[in-house]
Order: sequence, then structure tokens, then C-alpha cells
Amino acid sequence: MTGSMFFISDVHLGMKQYEHKKLQEDLIISFFEKLINEKASELIIVGDFFDSWIEYRQVVPKGFYRVFSKLYDLVNAGVKVTYLAGNHDFWRGKYLQEEFGIEKLDNHQERTIEGKRFFIHHGDGLAYKDTGYKVLKVILRNKISQFLYSLLHPDFGLWLARSTSSRSRDYTSQKDYSEKDGLKDAAFMKIKEGFDFVLMGHRHRAMMLKEGTGYYVNLGDWMINFTYGEFTNGTFYFRKYYDFNGQKIVDELIRDSNS
Repeated sequence: MTGSMFFISDVHLGMKQYEHKKLQEDLIISFFEKLINEKASELIIVGDFFDSWIEYRQVVPKGFYRVFSKLYDLVNAGVKVTYLAGNHDFWRGKYLQEEFGIEKLDNHQERTIEGKRFFIHHGDGLAYKDTGYKVLKVILRNKISQFLYSLLHPDFGLWLARSTSSRSRDYTSQKDYSEKDGLKDAAFMKIKEGFDFVLMGHRHRAMMLKEGTGYYVNLGDWMINFTYGEFTNGTFYFRKYYDFNGQKIVDELIRDSNS
């Protein structure tokens, strides 16, 4: 492997009510520049890069020009970008793939990197008592449902998607996970199966927990935590890119992520 691999999740670009929207875009652009300068080998987006993303055959959501421009620079610099579907951006057509050369995945990914086994999953549907979402997920990802939705005018369809997305994000953020965290338990099961690293997002709580011979990493988000993972030379590093309280780029290793 010629360069480091990077992992981010839950950027939620386009949050209508997010007062730091420009700062968020500035930071993700700065992060992409970092990857270009460091000659990264790959960036894996572990879902929810957008707060809502519904792509019509001839229409894509308005905005994100600066981010797309830097994303093009990233791919053009030789960085492979793999985009795993989350629960806010699963409805992706061919635009990102054809326009930028991004590999899009609809389900979890299992990879062996430098001899280490990775299990990568956004984390949606793994929480306990989440049967309702699992049913909704099947309906929303059904091709017939998507075709019927595409008959709506894009202005109304995108508005409806953003409205639903906001409620979904609030539900995820406020959900009472209690001591029985379904994402963590699912990750620990994968570690028992022999995976060295299990990476997820969705929960918006940045953490890196050791279990047996492996690690569960929840990549956090880019609304409050601004955290990311880096795998290089057989070692995984969990880092914080921006200090939201101090209002400055820190790009530092997280020493205690178990809190």
C-alpha cells in the first residue's frame, strides 16, 4: 500500500438548520486537501455524507459545489473514494460514480488490508428495538418504491426527503441506547468471528474500544466531533481534526476515546 487509508462518517452535509454549515464545508474541503497532500491511497465514507440525498435521473440536489470541486481534485490526485450507503444517503444514482469515479456500495464491506480484517458498516438497523426502521429500510430501498417516488416533482421530493431526514437524525441522536448498545454488541460479535477492526458510524458518538484481539471504532461525526480514522503501516489511529469548542484545527490523536 502506497499511502494511508482514511475513514469518515456522518458528515451530514446540507443540514438546513445547522448554523455552522459553511464552517463544516470549509473543514471537509480542508480535510480533502490534507489527503491529497499526504498522498492517501483511499478514503472510505462510512455513510451519511449528506444529510439527505435523493438523485433523480436528470436532477441532483442543489448545492455542494465547493465540496464536489475538491472531491474531484481528490479523485484526480489518485485517491480512491469508496462510499458506503447510510440511512440518509442510500438513494444514490449514477451521478457520483460517473461524474467523479466514486465506488458506491449499498451494503457493508469486508476487507483485508495489510493482513488485518476490517468489517465496515454504517450501523443503521443494528440498534436494539429498531424493527420499525428495518422494515422502512426495505421499503425505501425497493426499486418500485424509488420509481414511484421519482414521479414526484424534484422540488417536492427533495423537500420531503430533507424533512424526513431531519426527523430521522433527531431520532438517532436522541435514541436511548442504554447499556445495551446494539452497534457495540454487533461489533464485538464480529471481532469474535475474527475481524481485527469493526468500523461504524450512525450513532454520532466517537469511540474506539478494544475487545479481545480487535477494536470497535465508532467514527463519530463532522457536526460536533470532527473525527476520523487512519490506517497506515498496519496500525489504526483515531484522530480529531477540529476542536469545536476551541474553534481551531487540531488534527490530533485521540488519547482516550472510551469516554
